[in-house]
Amino acid sequence: MDKFDAIVVGAGPAGCATAYTMAREGLQVLVLERGKYPGAKNMWGGAFFGPVMEEIFPDFWKEAPVERSVSRHTISMLTEHESLSFDFRSDRADKNHGFIILRAKFDQWLAKKAEQAGAIIATSLEADDFLYEGGAVAGVKVGSESFPASVVILADGANSLLAAKAGLRKEFGLHDVKQGVKEVIQLPREVIEDRFGLQDDEGAALEFIGSCTRGLPGGGFLYTNHDSLSVGVVVQLAAVGEQKVKASDLLEDFKNHPLIQRYISKGKTVEYSAHLIPVTGVKILPTFAKDGILITGDAAGLVLGTGLILEGANFAMASGVAAAQTVIKAKKAGDFTTKALDHYEGLLKSRFVLKELNAFKRAPEFLENERIYNTYPELLCSAAMKMFENDGTVREGSFKTLMGSMKGKISIWQLMKDAWMAKESL
Repeated sequence: MDKFDAIVVGAGPAGCATAYTMAREGLQVLVLERGKYPGAKNMWGGAFFGPVMEEIFPDFWKEAPVERSVSRHTISMLTEHESLSFDFRSDRADKNHGFIILRAKFDQWLAKKAEQAGAIIATSLEADDFLYEGGAVAGVKVGSESFPASVVILADGANSLLAAKAGLRKEFGLHDVKQGVKEVIQLPREVIEDRFGLQDDEGAALEFIGSCTRGLPGGGFLYTNHDSLSVGVVVQLAAVGEQKVKASDLLEDFKNHPLIQRYISKGKTVEYSAHLIPVTGVKILPTFAKDGILITGDAAGLVLGTGLILEGANFAMASGVAAAQTVIKAKKAGDFTTKALDHYEGLLKSRFVLKELNAFKRAPEFLENERIYNTYPELLCSAAMKMFENDGTVREGSFKTLMGSMKGKISIWQLMKDAWMAKESL
């Protein structure tokens, strides 16, 4: 064909949701994916919340390559030798508690759905520049090849070079981005279920803060797949540079922690991956639309990070659907100017994407507080140790024990200030 209705750059959740929604309405859609296959270069920790997926593909969990459904959520504070955990389980847990997924499998399934709807998925092709007509984006270039289109949708991740080239956003700063590193460790299914207390397709999502990042802003995670574990750390890129540490070394520290060793013992590492995650929310939101172009997902910084929650895929797919609906409307009107495409930002504002990012807009600043990763894990684990040990001396009440553990570590005023900031941020 001479010209596509739309070209989507990137075949991750945002790109595939965009392509599927447009193709289902009869638009001619091309998706360009630089990896050898969708999911080849993509990573997430493992937990995926699927309200938008269910809107697009009702009962998707019956067909999609879901590893497990989450029936157990655990949040743990780690010191070098101890851990203190909040462990939530419920026999009423359902699909709203999330799923555990491996990107290499899931993204291929999602791309196949887009193809079945009529989109063309072209892999091993990296868009590196734009075509222009009268100052408006009119397609993309892949090397010397040109691919014209009425509109281009960027869904190419946090390090999108095209987003900067189009003037939609500035480069993310080091404080705006976290680096995630992950290993997939193979273990027999029955071993996983025994170690985590799971049955059938139940899954566990475990998050950690403290010594797993040597006290740097970030955390660790462990998710149970069908017959493997996803184990990794996420750490602020600025802190990694300032402290001159490697995220891969932090991952090794995390894996060697006594608590984690019990879970991964005798497992075999079968995959390693790394990924950049934009985490400062509304601070880094881009210009969402210009003549002939829209930006979605991680490329637009649409990731929610609250410390307890790090969610990107659901936001990516919601933005992808909103972008697709905007393009469908623009095609009917024959208008792909900025004015017409600004409908996209209106959809993001009216739905949960920008509402939730604004609700937690102060969380990124609060999560840079080093006491969260150093002082509080040490304080709480120390207090727990004193409460549960008996060394023959007269024990104090729980409150006195906690206050005694605070001595020399944090003042009551700092504690009150941090509590207030937590209330306002989270």
